[in-house]
Amino acid sequence: MNFYIKKLFDFLTTLLLVTVVTFVTFNVLPGNPALAILGPDAQEAQIQNMEVQLGLDKPLIVRYSNWIKNALRGDLGISYKYNQKVSLLIYDAIKTTAFLALISLIFTIALGVFFGILFARFRKILLWKSLSTLSQIWISIPSFCTALILILIFSVGLKLLPSVGSSSILSFLLPSLAISLGSSSIFCRYIKVSIENELKQDYVRTARSKGLTENQIIIRHVLKNALIPSITTLGLICADIFGGSIIIENVFSLSGVGKLIINSISSRDFPLLQGLTLYLAAITLICNFTVDILYSIIDPRIRGGKNKI
Repeated sequence: MNFYIKKLFDFLTTLLLVTVVTFVTFNVLPGNPALAILGPDAQEAQIQNMEVQLGLDKPLIVRYSNWIKNALRGDLGISYKYNQKVSLLIYDAIKTTAFLALISLIFTIALGVFFGILFARFRKILLWKSLSTLSQIWISIPSFCTALILILIFSVGLKLLPSVGSSSILSFLLPSLAISLGSSSIFCRYIKVSIENELKQDYVRTARSKGLTENQIIIRHVLKNALIPSITTLGLICADIFGGSIIIENVFSLSGVGKLIINSISSRDFPLLQGLTLYLAAITLICNFTVDILYSIIDPRIRGGKNKI
């Protein structure tokens, strides 16, 4: 129980620090939000009135205190650009981003496990060793470059899939592939190394002596043990998928969180920027927190401090 309390405390403390850094950063940046709203031709009296309406005339600590109190109630303020509640804007955008991230995560796990098994199973064959090396190229290629390649092949060349919009589930295939090809290469590498390490264990030699084939040994015994250390990478991969979706959404013109971030930056919409930053930080922390909890359930030694993640 102490393990879970400590993890929860670390989660809440980190999230609190994120809110402090986020709020202070956006409030010390040069520029006046009131002037950005009213325009360069606004008079001084109008600017001062707008500052009062926005609460910018109050000390920083008071503004932060009010913001964090409202945030705990789900109120992240009013967007300067859209004149709507930030929480509602994020809620509308998060549905697209979450759906894209979910499909990307499914592709990542499926491709990573599938090719990880193949690369470990045929590790001594030159062709598969070469393909394993080539798969690592996707790790170094930015997702937006992969997106452009996929658009050229499947949209411009073959005309099979749409390259813009979110009118159907087919619209999410190319962006999710653009994200998952890189992340699945990372996951594939962890699976491959874990399987190779497990194949050196005594229980594998025992299984071989009983007449089990290599495929039976990997599927029935090795894969389950190989997935345990690979689970810890899923937290980082999930965060990477959410981060990659922000860029990919703009490439494929999807109305998600990525589009909101670009618009809020260009219009200096601080309440929306703060809300989006808090959302992204919370998603990342929740992913890592969930992985820690799952890992402790799979391997109870973690809770007793006998092993470290």
